[in-house]
Amino acid sequence: MRVAVTGAGRDTGRRLALAFAERGAHVYAAARDLAAATATAAADLAAAEGDGTESRRGSVEAFACDLARPDTVRAFAAALAERTDRLDVLIHNGAAYLSGPDLLDATDDAIEATIAGAGTGTVLLTKHLLPLLRASDRADVVTLVSGCGEVGNHRSLAHPAFYAAKHAQAGLAEILSHRLRPEGIRVISLFPPDFVQDGPRTAEHDLTAQSVIDCVLFAVGQPRDCFIREFRFEQLQR
Repeated sequence: MRVAVTGAGRDTGRRLALAFAERGAHVYAAARDLAAATATAAADLAAAEGDGTESRRGSVEAFACDLARPDTVRAFAAALAERTDRLDVLIHNGAAYLSGPDLLDATDDAIEATIAGAGTGTVLLTKHLLPLLRASDRADVVTLVSGCGEVGNHRSLAHPAFYAAKHAQAGLAEILSHRLRPEGIRVISLFPPDFVQDGPRTAEHDLTAQSVIDCVLFAVGQPRDCFIREFRFEQLQR
């Protein structure tokens, strides 16, 4: 399996890259900072050496890709086209979070970067990797949207621009799910509320990154007649 993960330099993105590599995939890990993506590749090597699973694991290759800059998006896609003739899974995880409930809480530059990265960046990367996805007989496009992309959601303290960016991702995924389904390409969206990287995985605690990752692994592991379009999550009352 050949998997591309954006925002793979830390936190959930890194965990996703390592989870797929652990299951034998070759992972193209992209991050704004190449050093961060390289650290993810190094973490995979360390994990393989630590548990002696080198022969069963896949691998992680590091790339730089700033989703807010179309030139680096195109460069990342071109680099993958030079390395592989197909892409089985594209995971849109990269998106800069922007806090502040008031519209005036962020600068114009921060607003522009937030919407460009999650909105335009997601569209362009999908566009430029679509030929590789079409070359696979098991292609999946997975987007970690966020509850901020749900209609009527108002529970996060994220900036309105982050809400706008996540609605852009949700809209893209919805139309592509319909238009790519006849080709056998599944488009899967996850709408988790604000979640924590680590913590107890019990009903009275916040959703964890590992639970989100388990949903991704479950979805892409289903037979090809199973089109899971969305994961919606309940959020604890506070």
